[in-house]
Amino acid sequence: MSLKDAVAIFAGAVIVVALANGTDTTAPATAASPLGNTSGTLPGLAPITSHQDKDRARAIIARLKVKGRGPSTGYHRGRYGENWADTATGVPYARNGCRTRDDLLARDGRNVRYREGSTCEVIAMDLDDPYTGQRIGWSKRDAGAVQVDHVVPLAYAWRMGASRWGGGKRVDFANDPLNLLPVKGTANEQKDASGPASWLPPQRRVRCAYVTRFAQVAVKYAVPVTRADKKAMLAQCR
Repeated sequence: MSLKDAVAIFAGAVIVVALANGTDTTAPATAASPLGNTSGTLPGLAPITSHQDKDRARAIIARLKVKGRGPSTGYHRGRYGENWADTATGVPYARNGCRTRDDLLARDGRNVRYREGSTCEVIAMDLDDPYTGQRIGWSKRDAGAVQVDHVVPLAYAWRMGASRWGGGKRVDFANDPLNLLPVKGTANEQKDASGPASWLPPQRRVRCAYVTRFAQVAVKYAVPVTRADKKAMLAQCR
């Protein structure tokens, strides 16, 4: 992890004091606007509301290239590396000794609790779900209640050109915190591999922020979007 990323995590996420019983006392995580979170190391997804910021968001979306979806031939999750393994090399949190899912739960969770003896494995937390606006009290006993969403879905990216990427780029894409948000599990399942023309967060106030985050990831990895998706994205930030 670079010094820049470490400072961002300290400043924007949480200050953790480890206790002997495995519980961490965590300052509330404050959701960050995607416009000020280009590394993805700050928590959550704060709404974009001002006209000036919406103009900035639309400028990012306008950079997206447009193409039709290709086939899903050959796609499976393993094409992006082992699920949540700490094997990426070119993104924040890479090879820090913790699984990517735990990194993201710790980034966005409040009142984070770790397995006793571990500084990585998150076993309980509270999450302010950016997609639904609900506060979720989560524990590992019901692991699927919170899922880590790929903002630009892996299957979507595959059909838009990731099938031709090298393996290292795909592993980075799947583990880049810019492309990852812990959210309510049912919302993530409803989204599936949809682009913004087919699915948007139920919480309307974050929709401009969501499509901006989608655009940031797509620009970073040169993933084109469909014409319908780009039109839907621009419409959310009017």
